Amino acid sequence: MTYLITGGAGYIGAHVVRAMRAAGEEVVVYDDLSTGDSGRVPDEVPLVVGSTLDGGLLGRTLSEHGITGVVHLAAKKQVGESVERPLYYYRENVQGLRTLLEAVAAGAVRSFVFSSSAAVYGMPDAGLVTEDTPCSPMSPYGETKLAGEWMVRAAGRAHGFATACLRYFNVAGAGTPELADTGVYNLVPMVFEKITAGAAPVIFGDDYATADGTCVRDFIHVEDLADAHAAAAGKLASLSEPTDLTCNIGRGEGVSVREMVDLIRSVTGYGEATPEIAPRRAGDPARVVASAERIMKELGWSAKYDAAAMVRSAWDGWCLRHPEARRPRG
Repeated sequence: MTYLITGGAGYIGAHVVRAMRAAGEEVVVYDDLSTGDSGRVPDEVPLVVGSTLDGGLLGRTLSEHGITGVVHLAAKKQVGESVERPLYYYRENVQGLRTLLEAVAAGAVRSFVFSSSAAVYGMPDAGLVTEDTPCSPMSPYGETKLAGEWMVRAAGRAHGFATACLRYFNVAGAGTPELADTGVYNLVPMVFEKITAGAAPVIFGDDYATADGTCVRDFIHVEDLADAHAAAAGKLASLSEPTDLTCNIGRGEGVSVREMVDLIRSVTGYGEATPEIAPRRAGDPARVVASAERIMKELGWSAKYDAAAMVRSAWDGWCLRHPEARRPRG
């Protein structure tokens, strides 16, 4: 099959491109390069620069490249920004997806893998979050992902293509230093930025009902995440009849924020960087950890990398862009 990977020049997308090619698939990248980097796309992989709001370009791309499967990762993804700019997020994430699905329905696409998020669950009251846990998103970003799932499944049923919605938990790490996340929006790079600037890493709240008082999250290595996409695409391609799958992508193991900060201090050598405790952030649940049973059953997939591997690989990527970071202050 030949897959269109939207957002394939981004941090996660570039890893998915590599995983799909390793699985023997032909891929074409479609990216507006607003946050992606064309340098992440291998020279031999076609890159189409465009927006998912451009239905004409999408239709021509699907036709000209003989696309038979789509992996849709292109989206705006900052929770805080989505609160400030909800209409922008609905346009980019929902209208963009609708435009893409219209092109898919008119083409020869047989399968569609959708990048969703654990943000669809909101603040779940569950030890392990299963795919049947009620969805109650707390931000416009989470709402756009849940609406996207509804639209993907409905379009697949109506137009006869198989679908998979993959709900990511907390993504970290890098397959190679060159593919590392360049944004500073998630815990690991936020701590890197603080400690290498000689500042204290910040922990938001230490009075939660958890073992050490800090939030507990399920961290997943981006290479494991990418392999899950390849497994989902392969599963859909093997089916004789269209179906829809919804799967969490996580390790099923919780790591507290304090444990992750301490691990980062140990791996980087910045052990003197004592965390600063700040007030809780509104909307942060105490614990969000995935049940990974369904994805193991449906796709035969399970995570290979632990939190230490995530931090080490992310640190190598950070130091590639900030060579001075290898030398702890003090």
